Amino acid sequence: MKSERGQSLVEFALIVPVLIFLLIGIIDFGRVLHAYLTIDHAGREAARTASIGKDEATIKSKAVSQGSSIGLTTGQVIVTTGSSGTEATITITYPITFLTPIIGSVVGPLTLTDTTVMRVE
Repeated sequence: MKSERGQSLVEFALIVPVLIFLLIGIIDFGRVLHAYLTIDHAGREAARTASIGKDEATIKSKAVSQGSSIGLTTGQVIVTTGSSGTEATITITYPITFLTPIIGSVVGPLTLTDTTVMRVE
């Protein structure tokens, strides 16, 4: 019988790229989920700040401080407030970049948007 050591090496070489692609895809999915949960939380906290009648700069700084783990900036936060009894709207837009260029070219540019509405007291 011939040795089958070369066969195992060839099979391993064929499956490794698929496993690496799968692993990086899981990591990218986790990053997107983390970013979505972060902007959702930052929007809720900013809406709570807006509901008690704070000014726009304070509301944006609250959202940015809550979204610091993803590098949220004040330019990505849009605040619409009104007088007492009306609704305050916080919209956060965050662009996602993928780790792998293959996934990025298949999915294309992805922008997460979260809108939170809360009544001003």
